Amino acid sequence: MAAMKRGLELHRRAARESLEQWRQRPVANGLTTAVIGIALALPAGFFILTDNLQAVSANWQGAPKASVFLVPGAPTSSHEATARAVEAMDTITAVELIHPDEALEAFEKAAGMSETLAMLETNPLPAVVVGEIRQGLTSADIDRLTERLAALPDVDEVQVDREWLQRLNAVVAMVDRISLLIASTLALAVVLVVGNTIRLDIENRRAAIEISKLIGGTDAFVRRPFLYTGLWYGAAGGLLALFILMIGLLAMAGPARELAAIYDGIQPPGGPGLSSALTIIGSGLALGLAGAWLAVGRHLAEIEPR
Repeated sequence: MAAMKRGLELHRRAARESLEQWRQRPVANGLTTAVIGIALALPAGFFILTDNLQAVSANWQGAPKASVFLVPGAPTSSHEATARAVEAMDTITAVELIHPDEALEAFEKAAGMSETLAMLETNPLPAVVVGEIRQGLTSADIDRLTERLAALPDVDEVQVDREWLQRLNAVVAMVDRISLLIASTLALAVVLVVGNTIRLDIENRRAAIEISKLIGGTDAFVRRPFLYTGLWYGAAGGLLALFILMIGLLAMAGPARELAAIYDGIQPPGGPGLSSALTIIGSGLALGLAGAWLAVGRHLAEIEPR
């Protein structure tokens, strides 16, 4: 019990000592903290962007639709039967039946060719059953649905509007991969920055370290304040990264709300939640500690009392 209390007291003393040393160099430490904060904020921003893109793809109101074209000249009873068959499928959430006359009328309004179309003896347009596909289906599920629709009686062709969803998912996957690459690169940069800063700190305190070792100070005793210094760098960099993210989100809030209003049903992008904030700060602490540990492990062993 006494050994545990002594160990805790040594850690508290090392933490206070390193914090006091850290406060004595506000300009240099501020620059190092700024580098760490920016390095943490960039990948965090990309991950937030990926989360919002995934939310858009999951909650998009314009769900993919399947257009079932019936053979020209199919009777009206077949139109109704096909619409009921499509509506009965569990992967279809809504159905709209467009009769040939309705399709021709809509085409006339859109193309402005009423006089030309009036010269036709018969209506060349087929009936169309438009079914809204349930969200969350995979590409394989949609392929199976297309096969079922094509197998219905009097069906001439099936077209599934899913190209926009595939493009969005491809963009999300690309941004996610870029985020991982940037995060890995900048994490290494943070470790190197902290390690180099701790190395310079070790060199500046070489004489004090030699004296500590000369009077019996162990490597663990000498190492401890430098490790806490790395933690202070990581914590300060994580907090700065959160501040940068919040400033960026506030700057984008107006355009994001306008975009969400244009695309009805899309929620404005959200910022980092509690778990994300803790992850950013925890990542800063881990990277700061890793950089300090590498620097201390490499350079502290080279310092021995003469």
